[in-house]
Amino acid sequence: MLSNFFNDSKISEKLEAFKNLLVEKNKEFNLTSITDNKEIYIKHFYDSLSGEKFISSGAKVVEIGSGGGFPSVPLKILRDDIDFTLIESVGKKCNFLNLVKNTFNFENFEVKNARCEDLAKDNIYRENFDFSIARAVANLSTLCEYMLPFVKVGGKMIAYKSVNDEEIENAKNAIDILGGKISEIIKYSLPENMGERYLVIIEKIKNTPKKYPRGKGKERSKPL
Repeated sequence: MLSNFFNDSKISEKLEAFKNLLVEKNKEFNLTSITDNKEIYIKHFYDSLSGEKFISSGAKVVEIGSGGGFPSVPLKILRDDIDFTLIESVGKKCNFLNLVKNTFNFENFEVKNARCEDLAKDNIYRENFDFSIARAVANLSTLCEYMLPFVKVGGKMIAYKSVNDEEIENAKNAIDILGGKISEIIKYSLPENMGERYLVIIEKIKNTPKKYPRGKGKERSKPL
C-alpha cells in the first residue's frame, strides 16, 4: 500500500522537505497550481508513486516534461536505484530541478534543458531507456510520439492520465505506428475523492521509424 511508504520516517522526512521546497520556490519558478498540503500529498505525491511498482529495479528512466518534478522526484525519493534523465524545455524549471538534485544529493539524476522531440533524434538518447514516464503533459497520441522514441525494444512507457477511455481509443493508431502495444491500463482512485486516474502502460515491441517524432509542433497540432 502506498500509505505504508509515508509511514517510513526517512521517506516521509524527504517528501516533507520536498513539499516545503516546492511551496517555497513555487512563485519564483511557476511550478504548480496546487499549494494546499493535503492536495500536494495526494494529487502530486500519492499519484506519482502509483506507478512505482511497475518500474523494475535499477531501471534507466527518462521523464518527458518534468515541470516541478512529478512523478520523478517522489519516485527518486522512494527508489534511489532508478537512474533518471529528466527532460524539461523551460529553463527556470530546470534550475528548480537541479536545486532539488543538489538539495537531496541525488545521484544518477540528470536534468536536460531541451525539447524532447529534438533530443529523441540524438542517438545517445534514442531507444536507450528501459522506461519513459510522463504526467500531465499532453494527450496520449501526442505523448506516444514524444515518449516511445526514447524506449528500447522490450521497454515500456508509462503515461499518468486522467480517466478518458476515448483518449486511449484514439491513441491506438499512434501506438501501432510508433512501435508500441498496450500492455496494461491501470485505473485507480486518489484518496479523499480527489479524482480518478489511469496508468497507461505501453510496451515497445519494435523500433520507432526514424521520422518520428516529427518536430515543429506537429505532435500536438496533427496527432497520429
